[in-house]
Amino acid sequence: MTDTLTFLGLESSCDDTAAAVVRHTPGDAPQILSSIVAGQTELHADYGGVVPEIAARAHAEKLDICVEQALLQADLTLSDLDGIAVTAGPGLIGGVVAGVMCAKGLAAGSGLPLIGVNHLAGHALTPRLTDQAPFPYLMLLVSGGHCQFLIAKGPDDFTRLGGTIDDAPGEAFDKTAKLLGLPQPGGPTVEEQAKTGDPTRFKFPRPLLDRPGCDMSFSGLKTALLRERDRLITEHGGLRRTDRADLCAGFQAAIRDVLAEKSRRALTQYMTLSPQNPTLAVAGGVAANMAIRGALETVCEEANVTFLAPPLSLCTDNAAMIAWAGIERFRTGARDDMTLQARPRWPLDQQAPAMLGSGKKGAKA
Repeated sequence: MTDTLTFLGLESSCDDTAAAVVRHTPGDAPQILSSIVAGQTELHADYGGVVPEIAARAHAEKLDICVEQALLQADLTLSDLDGIAVTAGPGLIGGVVAGVMCAKGLAAGSGLPLIGVNHLAGHALTPRLTDQAPFPYLMLLVSGGHCQFLIAKGPDDFTRLGGTIDDAPGEAFDKTAKLLGLPQPGGPTVEEQAKTGDPTRFKFPRPLLDRPGCDMSFSGLKTALLRERDRLITEHGGLRRTDRADLCAGFQAAIRDVLAEKSRRALTQYMTLSPQNPTLAVAGGVAANMAIRGALETVCEEANVTFLAPPLSLCTDNAAMIAWAGIERFRTGARDDMTLQARPRWPLDQQAPAMLGSGKKGAKA
């Protein structure tokens, strides 16, 4: 086997079924040879959110098709690969099981090594896939289900500085869209509405900014929006377009301000490591929000720190990040076998205390 590695990645942790092929030669930039994503937005549109049972069934139906398309797009066969990486958690357990079982079948049939990947590590290692970011770097992982500041020191070495103690920003965006009668997914629709709104009209709170540290909270912000919505409906007999746009703009501005200020605090802690190339990277679905990106970029300019954000296609769930994380783990000697289990919970920082509680299945985050 040469130093060049070509991996197939599978992702099925929520409502995107994805397969991708990534190749890397040490010293060169990684190559995404293919990336296939089959979304499920239409399947869940009538329910106001992702239905786990429907998502799991769709993954089981689409995974092999996505794999076939990814290999075809890359002009490769299984025999051309060096390994198979799959999201083994955290996520909706039915979807994760579907991906793990598909990967096990492919590995068993081809004899290729199998690597289980933490979905969050896939996002957290994306700056190395896109920009070859050197360790250590500061990562703001902000998505539909997660929000945390991490110092990435290696493919399996992450230190959490803080995170949300309740809703993740992406979840808050989705719930806000639902409260305002906007279609899902909520992030893009709220952002679009906010473009024409007045972000200063409503005095929404900036939760936890009065407390030290990097922890965040977004549940109260969502409640504040609900109260303003109900007040407007009572006063006007309904919600006007301008009201909706202003609510979206104010809500987005509040999340932007919290993430910006908490990023400043996280950078202060990160800089105590005296990194040679200080970098703040952002990843996850909410990283696609341009207002939030702009605020984080300003924070980095003020601190003289490099800011990295992935292309929009790699912000949301995808399999290229899983294939890359598999390559990174493979090079450290990591290997899995047919005992690999799907995990609904899998914190990146195993040493940090649970932020959202824990149970028989382990810490949530």
